Amino acid sequence: MEIKQISVTVNGETRIVEVEPRLLCVHMIREVLGMTGTHLGCDTTSCGACTVLLDGVPVKSCTLFGIQTEGHEITTVEGLGWPSELHPVQEGFKEEHGLQCGFCTPGMMLTAAALLEDNPDPSDDDIRWAISGNLCRCTGYQNIINSDQWAARKMAAQRTAVSA
Repeated sequence: MEIKQISVTVNGETRIVEVEPRLLCVHMIREVLGMTGTHLGCDTTSCGACTVLLDGVPVKSCTLFGIQTEGHEITTVEGLGWPSELHPVQEGFKEEHGLQCGFCTPGMMLTAAALLEDNPDPSDDDIRWAISGNLCRCTGYQNIINSDQWAARKMAAQRTAVSA
């Protein structure tokens, strides 16, 4: 069994990780790094539960090898915000009841954070398109859309406060 050592930045911290070349990124995150917020649902890119941000872009970590992340930056749900200071997307999910069982939530939140970084004022259709690769079996999506809109409004208010 061949082991490779890679350097990857995870949630802002550079980590040296030893991985087998065939180890999937989702397993590297969960088993090697011990960050269990990234969920494994379908193993076929269908559900989006394993979505993380790779250099700011949402990717399904179940179809990416850990070794492919060398030199890149991964953001998991653990790096989105802190219990003492939630990211607006996390607050939106709380305020607008955007989660029920929570299984899809990490992927939904990271997808929303990436969307709001690129499009600070998304329409409902923009949000639907962005999350179309993430399945939720509980909420029916409307509260997720409401959560993302809540976050967009909060982020807009923060930008206004900083520029004032």
